[in-house]
Amino acid sequence: MTIASIDIGTNTVILLIAEVNTVTKSIVPVFNDYNMPRIGRGIKQNGKISSESISNLLAVLRKYKSIINKFNCGRIIVSGTNVFRIASNSSEIIETIRKECGMELIVIDGNEEAEYAYLGATSALKTIGRTTVIDIGGSSTEIITGDTTKILSKVSLQLGSVTATEEFLKSSPPTINEIESLNSSATNHFRTYNNSLVSSQIIAVAGTATTLACMHLGLKEFDEDLVDNFTLKKDDLIHMISEISKLDSTGILNKYGTIMQGREDIILAGAIILEQFLKYYKIENLSVSTRGIRYGAIVKNIFYKTTD
Repeated sequence: MTIASIDIGTNTVILLIAEVNTVTKSIVPVFNDYNMPRIGRGIKQNGKISSESISNLLAVLRKYKSIINKFNCGRIIVSGTNVFRIASNSSEIIETIRKECGMELIVIDGNEEAEYAYLGATSALKTIGRTTVIDIGGSSTEIITGDTTKILSKVSLQLGSVTATEEFLKSSPPTINEIESLNSSATNHFRTYNNSLVSSQIIAVAGTATTLACMHLGLKEFDEDLVDNFTLKKDDLIHMISEISKLDSTGILNKYGTIMQGREDIILAGAIILEQFLKYYKIENLSVSTRGIRYGAIVKNIFYKTTD
């Protein structure tokens, strides 16, 4: 069957259309698209999603609905993440999406978001040893550890690339003190989740990790075949942070091109969060996955439901 899965985050809205086999438990992507309306802009200060952001989101979803109709999808799964959990006007937006786009947005809680990220990241693996998945989003970061049989631990931390940029990196380029403040905050978040189960086998999903892979590979356009399963070393990450911390947003965009568009002002914060995670747990490298919440939503809602 053909399934559409949409992941609505603080910064991005991502569409996956896939051929799904409930017998072999396979997810074969046939179409991917992403947009960056950044609906969570100012969410920590204002407590709600702005009218402009709502309009931008609706425009993206109308576009996606048209694409979905062309593929004759048997089901549409729409997952809303942390931005909807903290916005005071989420209920009104959900109702507007239902009326104007014909989509049922389900807001997943922090534990579910962590589970979706893990299920998505591991959905293409034939065997799963002890593995930890980290998903750095726009307003939260999920850390999940599991093995072949089950998820062993999961947490959703209120720390993301958009909110961290707005709270800490207020200058462009940021000052040394601003960077140190974010370093300390990230470390403190990981200290509160000092989980001995965290594995040395790390998979990083979502836009921060995939963009960093593109940067290191020197890609001007996104290439999923090159990015998926790419090994990112901590030393290379530290080097990239050193480079981009000296540039303003325009300089970052000019240096890295279209792969950075819409993320040029928040990539540093996301990279710092990832760096502090690796440092805290003394990890030297990680694997980047292009599969995340939108894949995990299919696993949870299609494969798990089928076997219940």
